[in-house]
Amino acid sequence: MTTIQASTPSIQTKSSGSSSGSAGSDIASQISRLTSQITKLTKQLKDVANGSGTAEEKQTQQDLLQAQIRMLQAQLEQLQRRQAEEAQQKQDKQQGKVEGVNSPSAEHQIDIYV
Repeated sequence: MTTIQASTPSIQTKSSGSSSGSAGSDIASQISRLTSQITKLTKQLKDVANGSGTAEEKQTQQDLLQAQIRMLQAQLEQLQRRQAEEAQQKQDKQQGKVEGVNSPSAEHQIDIYV
């Protein structure tokens, strides 16, 4: 029978006010780590189905693994959402520099006569 450790991995997230490049790579590394954990648990889930033990034991182990996978998927979705929001904010900042109200252009000139 395959034994499963019932440890739930914890993800530490940084909530810093600055949106520097390191924050983006930190989220990317967390996403990578979560993805590998999900892959590992999915493999364990297959092994339980093919392993030995009573049907009840297998079902209990499968339920536990599926619960852990769902939790990790929820964390993964949250990180992906935050990554997309940060990318959108960065893009909005860059567009603001290009299309700002105070940017001089031929369309926004004022002629002043003295």
